[in-house]
Amino acid sequence: MKTGVLGAGKVGATAAQLFVEVGHEVAIANRSGPDSLADLAENLPRITPVEPARAVEFGELVLLAIPFRERETLPDAELFDGRIVVDAMNPYTEDYHVMDLGDDTSSELVAEQLPGARVVKAFNTMYWETLRDRGHPELPESERFAVFLAGNDPEAKAVVADLVRDIGFGPVDTGSLADGGALQEPGSVFYHREISTAEAREKVRQLSISR
Repeated sequence: MKTGVLGAGKVGATAAQLFVEVGHEVAIANRSGPDSLADLAENLPRITPVEPARAVEFGELVLLAIPFRERETLPDAELFDGRIVVDAMNPYTEDYHVMDLGDDTSSELVAEQLPGARVVKAFNTMYWETLRDRGHPELPESERFAVFLAGNDPEAKAVVADLVRDIGFGPVDTGSLADGGALQEPGSVFYHREISTAEAREKVRQLSISR
C-alpha cells in the first residue's frame, strides 16, 4: 500500500520505518522540506521525502503525525477526498496542556476540516518507543500490544486494522469518532495504556455495556 506521512517527528518517522519494513511504500513530508529528511531516506530507501501536498497525493492512506494545534497547515482539504486519513494527533497546546474542545473529540474536528476524507483515529495513545520496539508479528494477535482505533467508516477501519496487524500489534476498535475517539483522548482510560489486545478488547466490551 502507498502511504503518505505528514510529520517526521518521533511518531511519524517511527511509523514510516515500520511501514516500509513490512513492504509499504512511503512518501513523508514535514514543514522543513524534503532536504531535511535526507538522512531518513538514505537509511530507508523505500521512503521518499516530498512536499506535504505530494505526500497526500501519493498515499492511498495518509497518516497525520503533526501537532494537532498546527492542523490548519495541512494541505488543501480536497486533496484528502476519498483517502483513508489516520489521525495520530493529540490536542495539546504548545506548553502541553490539553485543549478544551467542548463536546467534540479532536478527530471529529479533523473530519470536519477534511470532509471528504475517511478519518480513523489511531496510533495516538502509544508511546513512540513502544511503537518502535514492541511490535511482535510472531505472537498470536490476542497477546500483542493493543493499538486502539476509532472511526465512522467500517471499511476504512478494517484497512487500518490490517496495517496494525502487519507491524506486529493488535487492533482494538473503540467505536465511532465521537464515543470511541473520546476513549483515546489524553487523560482517557486508554491513553498511554500499554495492555494486550485481549485485555483491551475486554475493557472496551465492559465500557460499552456500562454506557
